Amino acid sequence: MPYWLLSTVLLSPFTGRAGAFAGSPGEQLGAYLLTLPMAALTGVVPLVRPMSVAAARVLCGVPAELFADSPAASRAAKARTAAWFTLHVGLGGLVSGASLALPPFAVVTMALPFSPALREWGPGRAWGLHHEWWAALGVPAGLLMLLALAAATAAAGALLARWAPVLLGPTPADRLAAAERRAAELAARNRLARELHDSVGHALSAVTLQAGAARRVLDAPEPDPAFLREALTAIEETTRRTVGELDAVLGLLRHGEDDGELPGPGLEALGTLLAHSGLEVACTLEGDPVAAAPGRVSREAYRIVQEGLSNALRHAGAAPVSLRLRAADGELEVTMDSPLTGRAPVVRPGGGRGLR
Repeated sequence: MPYWLLSTVLLSPFTGRAGAFAGSPGEQLGAYLLTLPMAALTGVVPLVRPMSVAAARVLCGVPAELFADSPAASRAAKARTAAWFTLHVGLGGLVSGASLALPPFAVVTMALPFSPALREWGPGRAWGLHHEWWAALGVPAGLLMLLALAAATAAAGALLARWAPVLLGPTPADRLAAAERRAAELAARNRLARELHDSVGHALSAVTLQAGAARRVLDAPEPDPAFLREALTAIEETTRRTVGELDAVLGLLRHGEDDGELPGPGLEALGTLLAHSGLEVACTLEGDPVAAAPGRVSREAYRIVQEGLSNALRHAGAAPVSLRLRAADGELEVTMDSPLTGRAPVVRPGGGRGLR
């Protein structure tokens, strides 16, 4: 209706008439045709697409997964939305006009056989409705008008339901953007899973080894209080550090934030890691890797060393470990090795996240 009113106002200087329903059928057809480019121009507005999607889901019964749920951003998406809005307004205008005009006319037509005065009424005589044969056809003609209106309304609804997913569905650019968002979400989840695996897995391995060693010393004929104190201190420090790291990672999950940089210690905390690892580690630094490695590289190198120590604890027990970090020519090289102990490795189920 707003487009129709605006069209009649714009055409009134040329027709010499004012009013939404004034003028000849040709003038009203011109006003209707003028509403279509107005609707197309409105459909270019990005927010029209989510509003149209909400209306199409309710009125057309189309499943939500067939629609794009974001405002139109690309040129193709705006063109499709403009086409849909034009189709919606165009068909809606025709059906609305027919719904306003046909029911009263059908009622008058069906009343002709029962009202001679109505047949002799001025417009009725001008249209030839005063003839008896026409009056006899009044009831079936009125019913046919109503049935035709119902069929046209259903056909318009079916047409809109058919074209709604095509014009309001995701464009190739929308699908690509959705795939990129999904890939980013999966990458963030994988980073969080790896972070939890590295920090918690290493902590549990270290705590298990320290607790086992403390138990064996405690069961010895002459327990060593200093060793027990050192083992308990290592367990305390490891669990405290791991709780802090776990809280930081869970904070990201709670708030849904992921800027690509997960919190965590870097090579500056390497000394603490080695001191509380429960292993005898011979560490060699070449070229000051702590200062040379940028933040993200430093954190990844720390996690690599942590995972290596965890694997050594798991598979080689208390065997000594050799660690070498070398920074040169813009590269950081991490080398770890430990001798074979001759015992069978402990096989535990895992998803291989520490190797990825």
